[in-house]
Amino acid sequence: MSRSRLRAAVLVISETASNDKTTDKCIPILKEVFHDLGNDQWEVAATKIVTDSIQDIQRAILTWTDCETPLNLIVTSGGTGFATKDVTPEAVSPLIDRPAPGLVHGMLASSLAVTPFAIMSRPVAGVRKKTLILTLPGSPKGAKENLESVLKLLPHACVQTAGAESRPLHVGGVKKLEAEAGVAAAGGNGHHHHHHHGHDHPHNHGGHSVPKAHTKPEDRPQSNDPNAGPTRRYRSSPYPMLAVDEALKLISEQTSRPIVQKVPVNMDLVGAVLAEDVKATESVPAFRASIVDGYAIRIPKDGRFTKGVYTVGIISHAQAGDVEELEEGQIARITTGAPLPPGADAVVMVEDTVLKAQTDDGKEEKEVEILADDVQSGENVREVGSDVKEGDTILKKGEGITVVGGEFGLLASVGTPEVSVYRRPVVGILSTGDEIIRHDRPGPLKLGEVRDTNRPTLINSVKNHGFEAVDLGIVSDKPGSLEQALRDALRKVDVIITSGGVSMGELDLLKPTIERSLGGTIHFGRVNMKPGKPTTFATIPFKSNEGDRSISKAIFSLPGNPASAVVTFHLFVLPSLHRASGITPVGLPKVKVVLEEDVGVDRQRPEYHRALVAFKGDGRLYASSTGGQRSSRIGSFKGANALLCMGAGEGSAKKGDSVDALLMGSII
Repeated sequence: MSRSRLRAAVLVISETASNDKTTDKCIPILKEVFHDLGNDQWEVAATKIVTDSIQDIQRAILTWTDCETPLNLIVTSGGTGFATKDVTPEAVSPLIDRPAPGLVHGMLASSLAVTPFAIMSRPVAGVRKKTLILTLPGSPKGAKENLESVLKLLPHACVQTAGAESRPLHVGGVKKLEAEAGVAAAGGNGHHHHHHHGHDHPHNHGGHSVPKAHTKPEDRPQSNDPNAGPTRRYRSSPYPMLAVDEALKLISEQTSRPIVQKVPVNMDLVGAVLAEDVKATESVPAFRASIVDGYAIRIPKDGRFTKGVYTVGIISHAQAGDVEELEEGQIARITTGAPLPPGADAVVMVEDTVLKAQTDDGKEEKEVEILADDVQSGENVREVGSDVKEGDTILKKGEGITVVGGEFGLLASVGTPEVSVYRRPVVGILSTGDEIIRHDRPGPLKLGEVRDTNRPTLINSVKNHGFEAVDLGIVSDKPGSLEQALRDALRKVDVIITSGGVSMGELDLLKPTIERSLGGTIHFGRVNMKPGKPTTFATIPFKSNEGDRSISKAIFSLPGNPASAVVTFHLFVLPSLHRASGITPVGLPKVKVVLEEDVGVDRQRPEYHRALVAFKGDGRLYASSTGGQRSSRIGSFKGANALLCMGAGEGSAKKGDSVDALLMGSII
């Protein structure tokens, strides 16, 4: 990064302060933040106070951005609420070339740690030309807290925005950047660990070694033969108990590679991942357009426009096909976004004009006085292709399509008819057991009956992660019924999730049905974890519709206990679905959290403890347990948004300890 200091401006939007500058408290406070936390990297080069006027706000910003020596950063304070006069987002958003939603998220997350009313703010962040712009709250305290939450990261963004090459800046990786900025990643280990989920840690917890498989699936004993009767069933599982990271490795190896397909650009595209680069088929804008309400003018051949009274020769309202040419000495009324008429060179804002005469019927303008004589060619004009040029790569292979991130809107803006994406697998969810009844069946339970909570819960989990879920119903504990249900399911879906029937009872038929009846391969049948030890992963050969080509389809057989089923879905099924869809990183994001209470650990098995993770005032993440963790206790998921990765050992992890957590939901 350059040794020269970065130049910032503070713009306060306030009717009161614009009338009496002595009432403003924000400028001195924000200057203090730049001085105290800026690591001597900042110079507050300009300050200004304006009214709650879109035009005044835009004029001030454009003075600092559209000049020969643009500032590196502009922070505004005020006008981001819901009051009628709060127009800062409406003023700033049209000026932004490239939005910066990550900065908005960071500021909101910091504010939410202080007050729930932070959600009533409407911040905007982004880049205009070579200047980064942030909108802060109007209260001095809120503005200070928001700027403090992101200031240390801004030099890196501003240097790149100013035109610095990314590659030299990133030599040394994220750790070096964090050290230079004086910040630490939320997870302590940075983004890299999202890719692997950190499951190397179970190899050694308090001296307890984790079993490691040394045999291949084809060399292992098969599961019970249901026809032999309960007296001949195994008394211990024939499947080695794998460590979680070994199980994940096997799943990765057996997950089908993403399938590429062409799809139309419509709302069904949201959530998909691009399989190839997308180039713009047309420019945006496709015509020279006005960025303000005002008057299109023609600059004389000598290049000097003279203020004075002009005839309103034509009216341009962005009507398609309006090609009437603007003559010298004429002006044309024009609205924001409208195409400039042929012959027009620039646009004068309506605020810089005075109506001098109107038509006889009083309905139209006849003559208008223009008060500005320093108008330059191209002023207040958005040129053809200034947003996107035809042939530009607008999205790259591997990028996801979202609504919030604007990818869908970008595709729509250039008229892209279809794109290549990775096909998302269709997932079928099946419950097994004669004792299982629909969760919504009316009437009291009979002795031994259990309401099906797993299937609807897993269906919702699959849908919430953006995949199509097929309800395969409840299947009886009879070998023929289960086999037929699985065969039918293989014709409909790409991945099957079952719950129940994977333990050691004589009616636990999933493993034998997969191996003996369907010719499948069980890659693992036990995992060294709590909850979820009986989790089973298998693949079944299936003849595809494309000739006689045979493919493998995955079956995840999850334990019947509700908490176990939910934990193992997030830990094992989700990474596989992500990988098959081209989504990276796969699985749940991993962060570091601080325990708010003592949390017991299991002596023999690593445990995935359900917890609530939230931000606190110091900017760190804190975790509290959701209570009893028995595998059948689905109530332990009430309010849970994370799984604490607790290694095996003695006693408990103590309050204040830092542990890894996998995030299942948003952080409050």
